Amino acid sequence: MTDQELDEIDRRCAAARPGPSTSWVEGRDHTSGSSFIMVGADDAHRDDDIELTGATVADQDFIAHARQDLPRLLAEVRRLRAQRSSAGPCGDVGDAGERPARAPIAPRLSRRAEVVVPGPRAAQRSAERAAGAPVLVTGAAGFIGSHVVDELLARGHEVVALDDLSGGFRDHVDPRARFVEGSILDVALVDRLFDAHRFAYVFHLAAYAAEGLSHFIKRFNYQHNLIGSVNLINASVRHDVRAFVFASSIAVYGRTAPPVTEAMPTAPDDPYGVAKAAVEQDLRISREVFGLRSIIFRPHNVYGERQHLGDRYRNVVGIFISQILRGEPLTIFGDGTQTRAFSHVADVAPVIAGAIDVPAAYDQTFNLGADRAVTVNELGEIVSRAMGVPFRPRYLPARHEVAHVHASHAQARALLGYEERVSLEAGVTAMAAWARRHGPRPSPRVGAIEVEKNLPPSWRARTEKPERP
Repeated sequence: MTDQELDEIDRRCAAARPGPSTSWVEGRDHTSGSSFIMVGADDAHRDDDIELTGATVADQDFIAHARQDLPRLLAEVRRLRAQRSSAGPCGDVGDAGERPARAPIAPRLSRRAEVVVPGPRAAQRSAERAAGAPVLVTGAAGFIGSHVVDELLARGHEVVALDDLSGGFRDHVDPRARFVEGSILDVALVDRLFDAHRFAYVFHLAAYAAEGLSHFIKRFNYQHNLIGSVNLINASVRHDVRAFVFASSIAVYGRTAPPVTEAMPTAPDDPYGVAKAAVEQDLRISREVFGLRSIIFRPHNVYGERQHLGDRYRNVVGIFISQILRGEPLTIFGDGTQTRAFSHVADVAPVIAGAIDVPAAYDQTFNLGADRAVTVNELGEIVSRAMGVPFRPRYLPARHEVAHVHASHAQARALLGYEERVSLEAGVTAMAAWARRHGPRPSPRVGAIEVEKNLPPSWRARTEKPERP
């Protein structure tokens, strides 16, 4: 580190408010081997950012963005400092006394980087920078996407709403957004939109989310859920997008025993989960190679108003309501004891939209959904009560699916202030009232079945003939 860099550190130390909380930290990134210096104070004594400067930041797990992780970071730094004999420019961790003589910090850094750990003012300043910035939302006429559009407009953003209307509806999109009908597979269209609007943020919610059916439409799944995502990532890199917000899925965990946490390895059990996990990895690599920041959400079993009631392959709450509206029994694969946690969209969309205003959220992954898991049988009873009919199930042979899925949401609570406000009973009741007013709509378009083998018989009658080479 040069004398000029050390002088800058001294300046930062001197500028920090005096008091028992003033501290500096010296350490070494254990992945890149680069040195770093942190100067600052805890939130009880300082209302500004804590700054980390002079570092090549390669390991985001070690150098955390959130102040909630500072104790872990400091503990690791203390361990590193115990291995070194020299003292740094501002004293030891927690030392508010006199500064020892300057000692060299090696190696000389190949580049500079700053990581901001938010204090009480940081989120406010970030929100002020984000307000009014142009935003692209894909899947904007769909269920979750249209609610995210609403939230972003309420925050003052200029929103371009992109959707091919294969599963969404134009009337779901707030007229204040600029609606563009088109596909994320259309590279020329994607490039034109980025050139014209210079998006600051991208919210990628377009997907065909049918975990079970994805086994039988592999090519369709990977084209729409993976290749389309890559088109958006490429454009985001080329146009220096500030953050790419990606709606992944709890499907990336596969059969991992619940409750699943973000730290657990991904092991998807279906091609849909494979596609989502692949996009997550591409975003990680794009951060390392191109500097593209991202925020990844893994929502699960979201339901609510504007859900596609005509979709017979996904979203079990909507399927049950639609079957009741048609006077049919509720079809349940297996014995109905499999468990899921269901989340109302009003609890999910605001968190997704607001994440770009939280510096601690960048380059992080969040499970997002309800804590309470219920069996499919219990869900059927709740939906039947909300629709005012007796629970009337029809059990079908079990299909290949994960039996029990629910997640920990501690990270979303700690960093994003996530709270589950809508109970399952209240949310289903509200959705049932909406469904009675609007009724089901035509089923969304699905690519032709590519593999017939082991296709559930109840699905066979609903699909097109298989593709032949």
